[in-house]
Amino acid sequence: MRATVRIRLVWLAIALFLELPPPYAAQAARSKPGQSLAIVVNRANPVENLSLSELRKIFLVERSHWPNGRRIVVAMMDDGQPERQTVLRQIYRMNEDGYRDYFIKGMFREDIFVAPKTLASPIVMRKFVFNAPGAIGYLRSSEVDASVKVLRIDGHLPDDKDYSLQIDEQPVK
Repeated sequence: MRATVRIRLVWLAIALFLELPPPYAAQAARSKPGQSLAIVVNRANPVENLSLSELRKIFLVERSHWPNGRRIVVAMMDDGQPERQTVLRQIYRMNEDGYRDYFIKGMFREDIFVAPKTLASPIVMRKFVFNAPGAIGYLRSSEVDASVKVLRIDGHLPDDKDYSLQIDEQPVK
């Protein structure tokens, strides 16, 4: 038996004896397969629906203002989060290195004046979007509450069958 398998078996035995959750339980509880990624904005934002291409322009900071004239503030989660990986893959169509290069080069050329704000957790993301009238961010659909507004993407909400932003729980290599 390999050492890692033995360690897991020992941990499981101890956890069962002490009625402790295994160390991966929190991740497993959070990693429900097929979860959708909700695009959220401040409740005062007049926008209800965006196409995926409009959403991409917003996240690439190619579009800087909402229809009501407010400046758009894009919020991203920290590196390594499955939600961030979904945004990078499905909206930006980049990996982490491409994302960093895009914003560094854009700011150096002065095409981009403000990079997305990086936030530590879904709770911080929700509070930021709630407090910043021009903010746009993302949350797992299960983490959305009444403090933020969920946008339709291509006419679909996260619980719809044809919604395109699905979280991939595979670890980033």
